[in-house]
Amino acid sequence: MKRLIIVCEGPTEQEFCNTVLAPEFINHNITIESPVIKHSQGGIVPWSVLKKQLVNHLHETDVHVSMLIDYYGIKKHYNFPGWQESLNLEEKNSRMQFLFTKMKEDLPLQLQSRFIPYIQLHEFEGLLFSDINVIQENFTIDEVDMNALQKAVDKYKNPEQINDHPNTAPSKRLENAIKGYEKVLYGNFLAMNIGLEKIKEKCPLFNEWINNMLKI
Repeated sequence: MKRLIIVCEGPTEQEFCNTVLAPEFINHNITIESPVIKHSQGGIVPWSVLKKQLVNHLHETDVHVSMLIDYYGIKKHYNFPGWQESLNLEEKNSRMQFLFTKMKEDLPLQLQSRFIPYIQLHEFEGLLFSDINVIQENFTIDEVDMNALQKAVDKYKNPEQINDHPNTAPSKRLENAIKGYEKVLYGNFLAMNIGLEKIKEKCPLFNEWINNMLKI
């Protein structure tokens, strides 16, 4: 059995790894551990802090390490490798690939082969737009504004592209559209009902990440 550690930004991502990814990966003889970022208040931290945790995990025996954090919350002063240069790349997938490469190169050479860098574009909640029919099936007409969610789906090429303002990022859209939306509980309930294959189908960057981890 192979061992994979996915360092998670917070409890929402951690629960997603435990309830959606882990059951699928166990079928490929891969066990997933999903610790949250240390020294965090439930969000992203400077690269120097995250890097230390990644390196510590990579020094464990027979383990591959990845991460599940949101691009949306990373600030310039967090000093992620290649951050400033990446802003010159307008196409977001190319920008992410550039950052992945730079993060990997910033780790000790002997550890790089077991590190699978990843940043979720733009945030975890974007994945939940992979099939909004699931939302409609699980909430009454009085509980959810389906028109608002459909407009988001229609406006963007794929769910990973949904983000144009702090008030209309994926999580904000869900909070505004679904009465009483609870990030961890609702987010992972919907992700489980949408299913990993549908999310992979709709989200190319996420799909690539999953496939890279299955290759370990």
